[in-house]
Amino acid sequence: MKIAFINGSPKIKESASSYILEELKTFLEQDGNIISEFCFRQPQLTVEEMEQFTEYNVFVFAFPLYVDGIPSHLLNCLVQLETIFAAMNRRDIMVYSLVNCGFYEAHQNKLALEMMENWCAKAGLKWGQGLAIGGGGMLISIKSVPMGHGPKRNFEKAFKQLANNILKCASGENIFINQSFPRILYKLGAEMGWRQSIKANGLKRNDLFLKK
Repeated sequence: MKIAFINGSPKIKESASSYILEELKTFLEQDGNIISEFCFRQPQLTVEEMEQFTEYNVFVFAFPLYVDGIPSHLLNCLVQLETIFAAMNRRDIMVYSLVNCGFYEAHQNKLALEMMENWCAKAGLKWGQGLAIGGGGMLISIKSVPMGHGPKRNFEKAFKQLANNILKCASGENIFINQSFPRILYKLGAEMGWRQSIKANGLKRNDLFLKK
């Protein structure tokens, strides 16, 4: 089976989307599966790139939540791919999506998963399953924590379930997981990060509240 991992984050390095794809990959490297990795950072695909994707059986998208939806550059690429797949009527291609958000609550990603499911319907592809992850802001900082432990205690079961469906080309209910970490501490950590960013850019806290 040929699986395409598509990272839809605009970040060049240290993106949460890249990290969660690497975590998922450990559950899929078996039975001779071929996993190819792609990064969509630009809002335009070449004809050669679009034709290349017709060779895969499974698409696994990973991207961050932007304004409760799909990042605009990734959305443009999806529109392009939609035209080529709709014409092919490839109902045998499965699509899975992993969406992470800076909000603590994973359900903030619900609309983005619905958008991906609707895209599948328009492109003539088959929707498999979505995995929504809350607290994406701390994923990079805990990447050394083993699956199933500490703040990632909820992750192992969810990733295994998604991986099993991918390997069977099966569909399933969307999964929503939060960090096993107190919400109040996550909020305090995020606010501390904002203050550090403000200082690093030569601004003060009150500058956040300026109105022009």
